[in-house]
Parts: sequence; structure tokens; C-alpha cells
Amino acid sequence: MKLLRRLFLVRAPHTVALSASSPLRGYAVCTLPRSGSNFFCDVLSSTGVLGRPREYFNGTARRTYDDPTYPDDPHEQIDRILTMGATPNGIYALKTFPGLHDLVAPHLRWTEVLPNLSFLRFKRGDVLGQAISWVRANQTQQFRSTDASHGEVAYDGDAIAQRLRQICQRNARWDMFFARTGLPSLDVTYEDFLANPDREIGRVTAFLGLPKCPSVDLTSSTFRQQSDSSSVAWRDRFRAERGDPNYVDVFQDPA
Repeated sequence: MKLLRRLFLVRAPHTVALSASSPLRGYAVCTLPRSGSNFFCDVLSSTGVLGRPREYFNGTARRTYDDPTYPDDPHEQIDRILTMGATPNGIYALKTFPGLHDLVAPHLRWTEVLPNLSFLRFKRGDVLGQAISWVRANQTQQFRSTDASHGEVAYDGDAIAQRLRQICQRNARWDMFFARTGLPSLDVTYEDFLANPDREIGRVTAFLGLPKCPSVDLTSSTFRQQSDSSSVAWRDRFRAERGDPNYVDVFQDPA
């Protein structure tokens, strides 16, 4: 009983008025950094019926962007998922990465304590573009389009190669997670979302069993694409320098 009280404790500053007829249920957006997930999740939040997916297991980010008092304790973070992550119709949502899972896994079994949990896999098809975006963000500390830029960008082939490898490895972790568990997931790509946001948000709505697709207004989001002409130049240079097709990249197998 103490655990249940701890998990479902509601704190007044973060509560939402949930419909009594709507049992609490939700979904995890399983993704990686620089995938376009901030934009996607912001649009999901703007509908008012698809939860408010954020990195609730990332205390530093939440204190920076949402709430200076946001906790690091994973049990308290579960409470925030079920309150500040929920919309009034009883849908909650979160966004997570393999690394964020690693932070909380020693402390709780989050896939079990979150009620009626579904999974949405969000990927960026342009993996090299994702790696370039990650390097640029690290150089400028501008992780969102709304952040101030601190520093100049400079091409770094080694850093791009490192991030490219990390993205492929971490995508493989999600691949293995879903293959191993057999858990069903809705797969959405960043490119499909940009091409037809109404269709992709409609797919999320149907996946959650909601009766009506909400209206989608991309202009309501403060997030914007951050790539520019220099991103294209970096891509061309990287492939010219490291695009040799005469070998297949190897990930070290510990076995």
C-alpha cells in the first residue's frame, strides 16, 4: 500500500482534472536524441487529448524547461508522468531513450508501475542527418530551436562518426527490446510525420482507441527544424571522406 500511495500521490501544482469515466492509460514514445521527437511530442501535447509526452526520467531537462523543483527520484517522476504528463481524458504519455531507461531501471520496473502502458516507436530515417544534428547541438549547446546558441559550429568528422555509431547502436537496443519482448508498438518516422502530420497524429489517435482524431496545428509548436545549408555541406564532406562502400561496419560482439 505504501508503494501504491507513493506511485499515485497527486501534488496540487501538477494535477489535471481527469474524467471519472476514463481509466488512466498511456504510452511511451521510445526514441533517441535528435530524432525530431521534441517537435513530434509537442504537437501531440497540443492536441489536448494525447497526453503530454516529455522526458520525465530526465530530471535536469525538466528542471531547466518546466519545473525548477522537478525531482530526480524515479518514484516521484512516475507521479509526474501520471499528473503533468496526462491530459484530462485520462491519457498520459512520456518520452524515453535507452539511456534514460538505464537511469531508472535499478530503482523501479517502470513498464509495470505505469498503468495500461502502450509503446510508440519514433525514429528518424536520416540517421546521418541525426548524427550531424547531435554534433552541432553539442557544439552550440542549442538542443532546441528555442535555446540560445553558445558557440560556433565546426565540421568534426570524428564526432559525426561517433554519434552515427551511437545512434545505430541505440536504435538496435530498441529493436532488440521489441523483438525480445514481443510488445506491440506503433512505428512512426520523423519524415512521415513532417510529410503528413494529420495522418500520423491520426494513427496515434487510432492506436490509443480514441474515437475522434484531434485537429493538428504545427504552428502552435515553438519547435522548428534546425538544419541549414551547412548541415548539407557536412553531410557531403563526411560521405566524401568516410563513405567507402568496400567494408561493412562492425559492432563488437562481447560473445
